[in-house]
Amino acid sequence: MKKIIIDAFGGDNAPKEIVLGTLKALELDNSFIAVLVGKKAEIENVLSGEKYDKARVEIIDAEEVITCEEEPTLAIRRKPNSSISLGLKELKENEDAKAFVSAGSTGAVLVGATLKLGRIKGVNRPALCPVLPTITGGKVLLLDSGANADCKTINLCQFALMGTVYANALGIENPKVGLLSNGTEDEKGSTFSKEVFSYLKEMKGINFIGNIEGRDILSGCCDIVVTDGFSGNIALKAMEGVTALIFKSLKEDISKSIKSKIGALLLKKCFKNLKKKLDYNNQGGALFLGTIKPVIKAHGSSKASAICQSVIMASGLSDFDVSAKITKIIEDAGEIIKEV
Repeated sequence: MKKIIIDAFGGDNAPKEIVLGTLKALELDNSFIAVLVGKKAEIENVLSGEKYDKARVEIIDAEEVITCEEEPTLAIRRKPNSSISLGLKELKENEDAKAFVSAGSTGAVLVGATLKLGRIKGVNRPALCPVLPTITGGKVLLLDSGANADCKTINLCQFALMGTVYANALGIENPKVGLLSNGTEDEKGSTFSKEVFSYLKEMKGINFIGNIEGRDILSGCCDIVVTDGFSGNIALKAMEGVTALIFKSLKEDISKSIKSKIGALLLKKCFKNLKKKLDYNNQGGALFLGTIKPVIKAHGSSKASAICQSVIMASGLSDFDVSAKITKIIEDAGEIIKEV
């Protein structure tokens, strides 16, 4: 049976929420064994109060924990016995291990995945790719959303190809690819984005629809939004900020009068559904696209429900063989990629 490796000490709510989320995932998906990595005694303490199939849970004892305050590259090198380092080591060396999930330090996960696990053949730089909800009820992939602040043209071309494979894994056929810019016209954008545009327009293997603006990311106009990690991360954090503003404003206005409180009570289910829809963590974590095996980065504040979704997502991706499909689509892109 395949194994999914979970960093039990990554995130703000470790290890309890990580362990509970993993156990919930085991209930919903019977196709994998969960390998929890972290301080064994503390993991066992959480497990002791729960009912679960003991044959489907393994523990790798990891004495060290990498925090978000540490410099990622130094932390990975200086803490070989951390839950992130040992988890990625197990992923690489164990043939049955198919994916890794962590809510820990984003930088450490990305550095560790690149250095310890390695990239897919032909991929210059992996990209962080969350799945976001759209106004139309669909999904959109945003990559890169923070792994590579400085990019070259070839990186964005490969992001488009990798995103296409990922979208296929999510059940989206012939996904539409948009390039994030400051206008939809072909001639809009920086010198860099104009060059990327010219290559994407000629590339095989993708359904490129042209430039899109930031306001269109969640509109449903495309399935994949390609950009550099600097712009992508700003766009993602801006959306998080707007969501927080909406709910903070609603809460303040609702508390101002009895009528508004009664109205809010009647609309409680609607507000709950809206909040769930706007929280991209409910889709699972962000996939680090381009590594030999799937690496999922869950949000640092993830509770059990979000961890559960991330683990199930990892299990599903491991069956799709993303690595082989990305290798093939890059090869099939042919001369356009070689010229960049």
